[in-house]
Amino acid sequence: MWIIRSERGSVKINIILMKRLLIMSAYFLLSLAVSAHPWKPSHYVIVDTDGGIDDIRTISMLLASPDVRLLAVTVSNGALPADKAFIKVKSLLNSFHHEGIPVGINRLGSFRSPEFPAALNARWGDEEGIDPSSAGNSNDIISEIIRVEKTKLSFICLGSMSTALNALRNIPEFGNQVKDFIWSADGADDKTGFNYNIDAKSSVSMLKQEIPVKIVRKYMLNNSVFWDNELTEAVKAINTRYAKAAGSVSDFSESHRFALEANDEMTALFLHYPELFICKTLGNVTDCIPSDPAGLRENTLKILKGETVPRNQVIKEFSADPDFYFDDLSGSVTAIIEKHGIDEFSSSVISNELHRHLGVFTVIGVKMGIRAREYFATGVDEFHVRSLAGSTPPISCFNDGIQVSTGATPGHGLLTVVNDQPARPAAEFTYYNRTIRLSLKPELAEKVISELKEFNFVYGLDSNTYWELVRKNSIKYWLNMDRNEIFDIEVIK
Repeated sequence: MWIIRSERGSVKINIILMKRLLIMSAYFLLSLAVSAHPWKPSHYVIVDTDGGIDDIRTISMLLASPDVRLLAVTVSNGALPADKAFIKVKSLLNSFHHEGIPVGINRLGSFRSPEFPAALNARWGDEEGIDPSSAGNSNDIISEIIRVEKTKLSFICLGSMSTALNALRNIPEFGNQVKDFIWSADGADDKTGFNYNIDAKSSVSMLKQEIPVKIVRKYMLNNSVFWDNELTEAVKAINTRYAKAAGSVSDFSESHRFALEANDEMTALFLHYPELFICKTLGNVTDCIPSDPAGLRENTLKILKGETVPRNQVIKEFSADPDFYFDDLSGSVTAIIEKHGIDEFSSSVISNELHRHLGVFTVIGVKMGIRAREYFATGVDEFHVRSLAGSTPPISCFNDGIQVSTGATPGHGLLTVVNDQPARPAAEFTYYNRTIRLSLKPELAEKVISELKEFNFVYGLDSNTYWELVRKNSIKYWLNMDRNEIFDIEVIK
């Protein structure tokens, strides 16, 4: 112990206490820096589903939130047999253009699914051509994810605990990588619930192991339904694919009251807003009961709107007011946002301001970057891009759109430009050791390039008329080009 003397007397300072305070302060500042990272989501998750209709809503809510990164989906026996649940999940992800999210099947277990009619008849997406026999094993999918992603993750069980236990027993790194299991079930003491009895042995074993299990119960407050008319209509008014999918479940309400209840959806709400639940912990098991009806409904809308974290770094939100923009663009603003979404619109505005003129290849770069993000279901700054657009205008203008829409900039070390002379814009995107190549379709590339050549031939690059025509053409393509139709996608590895 030190003694420091001053005019006011002696002050005793415990050296050990000082060290502890310094360490705590440093840890606190480090925690602030980590939590304040401008793009990294708070939650990395793997979801296991049994194909129940409430899982449409749950998966849609997780994908809608920019504060969640859904790394993979596994399917297991439950409401549907695992192979039929696989078809449902793949069709949903394909409808969102998230073809790059891995989906695996847990083929273990002897549970005979009741094949609930509502689950069997529910349309998650276009099921044509989806073959469950080609799906990977759930353990292989999980192993690959935790090999490349070192962030601690949550494993969310929307059916049984079979897949979780199987992974825990057979994947050595799994136990170190999972911070908690979030299980949709009827409570820690309930032994009659459907999810518990899909695989009762796995349920018993998982409740005894050391990693925290957080059981999230269904909404049962005041014996009222959760998905009332007001909430359903509010969800259907949200102009996103995720909200449309979540809202579609209510179409089953006339034939099945289950569609009005909230079961597995509570796990998505709990992940984001645990304060809306009353939780009791005994050992490694926490039992969580929904407790705030108004807060749960309000935040359901917040999740589906993608408002769980700020999307921008400087401004709160991008203006959707047409009067905010120049006259030649203002008439198309509302249609562009409704057709392509605010993310594509705002990225196009920023990239064209960066580029210092409104150009079609910049717009194409934006559309390709967002299409690649959709494929992998990522945010910004999360994959490496190898642009094959070269460094010669006008095709190289594409690179500015790629940077803004993906966050893969030279400053982040995520963008490489190959200085060849390409016939059309193309880029390779690498995420979790998987690479895809997107290329503008040849006929569209030829059309755009020939138009620019014609403008140049007639008016010349120094003519104001040339740039006016370029601008007019760019707005036309910005509105009419659908990013889901204009690119060829090739899986490289």
